[in-house]
Amino acid sequence: MSSSYMSWRSSASNRRPTQPTNTSKNRGTIYPDLNQDPTPKPVIHFLAFALIVFLGLLQFLPASHFRHPSDPHRKWVPFNSHSSPSPTVKLTVDEDDGLIHIVSWMQCLDLKVLAVLANSTLSSSRYPDMLHFHFFTPQGDKDKVSFYKLKVLFPHSNLELHGQEKVKEIIKRASSEAEYDSLNLEEIAPFIIPSVHQSLTKFIYVSPNLILMGRIEELTGIDLSAHAAAAAEDCSNRLNSYVSSDVLDAIQRSASKPWISVTPYVKDACMPDLSLLLINGKKLEEFLEAVLWWSKVLNWSDRSDKRNPAIGLALYNRYLKLSNSWLVKEPASVDTIETSMITHYDGPKIVCSEFGNDTIPGSSHGNLWIKYLPSMSNQILGI
Repeated sequence: MSSSYMSWRSSASNRRPTQPTNTSKNRGTIYPDLNQDPTPKPVIHFLAFALIVFLGLLQFLPASHFRHPSDPHRKWVPFNSHSSPSPTVKLTVDEDDGLIHIVSWMQCLDLKVLAVLANSTLSSSRYPDMLHFHFFTPQGDKDKVSFYKLKVLFPHSNLELHGQEKVKEIIKRASSEAEYDSLNLEEIAPFIIPSVHQSLTKFIYVSPNLILMGRIEELTGIDLSAHAAAAAEDCSNRLNSYVSSDVLDAIQRSASKPWISVTPYVKDACMPDLSLLLINGKKLEEFLEAVLWWSKVLNWSDRSDKRNPAIGLALYNRYLKLSNSWLVKEPASVDTIETSMITHYDGPKIVCSEFGNDTIPGSSHGNLWIKYLPSMSNQILGI
């Protein structure tokens, strides 16, 4: 026991004492948190504040893209910068049902063309749920299959198919066979439709062969109380290209009709573009009579090779001129597409012929129509 104790004492006595630590020399490495924080430069404070203000201001910028609620793929579609609504235009809709009625007349049914027209109009509008399409087709509401195909493509949209028989019958009763054949039904029908469908007192007529990239609801805020229609001027077609000023002067001196202008006709006046119209059905009294009168006086039934100017003459001083942005343009270039509110349909389409309906050859097709073709069109329409 004693030897064990002594050996423990000798090992303990031989231990080296621990050297004291110089904390003053190593203070910086052992206690780094005691150092004073570096002071940032004033310019850093300024840049941080400017960044916060900049990010806050970004919240006030208008939306650049949107996703249509009916699109199953939820694709982002850019808004058109050129179609921002005018601050003086207020949205006005039908007083009875609160909808914006869009009418189109198609001589030969082509669901692909109608689908592009409807989809481009819906995707460009801020109020797609307020748009109501009325498509006048040869079979109308009797063609249930075509109606259901369109409803599958646009399940949340308001659309109807109407027949053309009643409108054609009114025109046939008022005209001779030669006069009837000289008229373009797609141009004259919009002015007859209010007399058949009296609920359509104010509507927007759109030719089916168009692609809309502007917000069509902007047109509904235009005051038509003093006009029968509103249309853009097409200065590529002028009045003196169809009728000489001497003939118009002679008619003005000899005839006494309410639709003849009181003031002299401007010989190089631009003709209205009848592809897109805003119609006021309450101001169309005697309009068909005026068109047929002009067609007869000018003996236009014998000149079927040229476009009949009777509608343009019946509208002379009776239509409100829309801005040039609503003039239909050709989708010939990227610049035209980006600055236009409306262009011609550039895809394959069916044309009427006495031997049956034919499709225009594919060499003349463009690519813009594909952008507005609904995603399920291949399966539903069999394209």
